[in-house]
Amino acid sequence: MIVFDHVTKRYDENVGIEDVTLHIDEGEFVFLVGPSGAGKTTMIKLILKELDADEGKLTVNGTEVTGLPKKKIPEYRRGLGIVFQDFRLLENKTVYENVAFALEITYNSKKKIEEKVPQVLDLMGIADYMDKYPSELSAGEQQRVSIARAVINNPPVLICDEPTGNLDPDTASEIMKLLEIINGTGTTVLMVTHAKDIVDRMNKRVVTIHDGRIVGDQIGSYRGEEKPKFKVEFNWGGATDRHE
Repeated sequence: MIVFDHVTKRYDENVGIEDVTLHIDEGEFVFLVGPSGAGKTTMIKLILKELDADEGKLTVNGTEVTGLPKKKIPEYRRGLGIVFQDFRLLENKTVYENVAFALEITYNSKKKIEEKVPQVLDLMGIADYMDKYPSELSAGEQQRVSIARAVINNPPVLICDEPTGNLDPDTASEIMKLLEIINGTGTTVLMVTHAKDIVDRMNKRVVTIHDGRIVGDQIGSYRGEEKPKFKVEFNWGGATDRHE
């Protein structure tokens, strides 16, 4: 579904990610964690085709992204749902119009829009707010609108970049339940977060990146702020360094 195959991205003298190999299967829910500057944003931007890899190969849902022609990028991105920390709603449009817009730009019929939008708003628990504007909603309600807009086209992949970063713990928990429901329909979810409590509670696959390299890949354990540890063991054959 999402495959990084020895991918490297550099920024002049700095490394974004270095020789990253990662396989995320269809239907998985994966947390991507690590300290600021570790390479998480670079990985997301590579998936979204906002950046091009310098080395290696990236494949998403069967599409080889690294060599994708510019003219095919819009079509490719329509297969991705994207949720950001800052919601990015259109302030001059109602809740209904914000979500409908995602269908309009993919040339869906008015009838289909009128059928699908109320359905997804109901799933997100915000059907009663369809005529309200973003400024009239709480942060949690705005994020529900953002998620509704991201999944209205039934994308096989949902990318979430700190979706609970601006929310209180109770609201964040509600948003995570929604994401788990979406994942349960078969959508692959990749979520960037610093929220240790959420990661530990969800008990999903956790990929840890540090200094541009994958240093951890396990179930249910957050190690985002840790540097990889090493120890040296001496024996008659010499010294061997190992990850601890």
